Amino acid sequence: MSVEVREFGTTEDGRKVSLYILKNPNGLEASFTDLGAAWVSMLVPDRQGEFKDVVFGYEDASVYEKNPTSCGECVGRNANRIAGGEVPLGGKIYQLEKNEKGVNSLHSGPDKWAKVLFEGKTEDTKLGSRVVFTYRAPDMSQGFPGNLDFSVSYTLAGDDSLIIEYLGKTDALTVINPTNHAYFNLAGHGAGADAAMQQLVWINADYYTPVNENLVPTGELAPVTGTPMDFTFMKPIGQDIGADFAQIGIAGGFDHNYVLNGWDGKIRLAAKAKDLESGRKMKVYTTLPGVQFYTGNSLKAEAAKGKGGAVYGRRSGFCFETQFFPDAVHHPDWPQPVFQAGESYHHFTIYKFDTTRLVTDVPETLADTAGAES
Repeated sequence: MSVEVREFGTTEDGRKVSLYILKNPNGLEASFTDLGAAWVSMLVPDRQGEFKDVVFGYEDASVYEKNPTSCGECVGRNANRIAGGEVPLGGKIYQLEKNEKGVNSLHSGPDKWAKVLFEGKTEDTKLGSRVVFTYRAPDMSQGFPGNLDFSVSYTLAGDDSLIIEYLGKTDALTVINPTNHAYFNLAGHGAGADAAMQQLVWINADYYTPVNENLVPTGELAPVTGTPMDFTFMKPIGQDIGADFAQIGIAGGFDHNYVLNGWDGKIRLAAKAKDLESGRKMKVYTTLPGVQFYTGNSLKAEAAKGKGGAVYGRRSGFCFETQFFPDAVHHPDWPQPVFQAGESYHHFTIYKFDTTRLVTDVPETLADTAGAES
């Protein structure tokens, strides 16, 4: 098992934080911290074999505890927005803190899992080295009912996939809808907006969920065909990001949930990205029904310096956040992130990175069983 554990600073109240570094036989390296169960780095080679870190991150725990941009963090209990912070469950309304402009709950409010020190352990699996983070979210924490026993694991597989597995079980009717908020720039995490906006993206979705002025879905499923929202063919992110289109104007770019085609709860290809200059590619697979494509429209260079002093300014990276649809609790005809007492939440998301190396005898992974790739 190729795992290294290092000290990663301390929390404000003096608890020690660790960094877990996974390596695979091809030289890829991924690191994670038990503070917020955050994804810190991802070293991937280009077509010449030069490795660069393609995930935004910070150098120590002091920044992750505040994590002003949600870089790499495991967002929970609920990712994305809930209108008015109101969660209707079992005939009751549970009020979450409205931390976005005083009108929405965003990523479950200010009491974020970024402040939680998860329990971490490492394992050796047939797919590769893995780190597992566990946490028991108490009843009414962040405003959600029920105790939630939760774990998220990260496995760096021999086929250059990073496999994220989420498990959760509650003792009361509640919402469970985590995601990972990694920002990617396949030219390198510090390469800036010019590089990020030139990268090509494809999304396996014929429909998306339009938003109102508060960035909350209206309830409509709108076709992407004939609009700048269409990523059913690979195109540069920046090609249509400045288009005169109401939805882009509202969000200041792309910040929308895409409705994945043919969702049935099985693992399937959701999105692809490619950097033409370096040749790095990434494919995203998930068992979840939606993916939020976010182009870092609100990133501010002054928020916090990244690893090596990198500046993460506006549109310098993008996110593929797999999830149940935002505000689904107010749209009962959509797939629901609502779980009964004793019911389990169990989902996967895989980020698979392509390299120029020839790899033989690679163990089968979930990504390989996802069907034909387009």
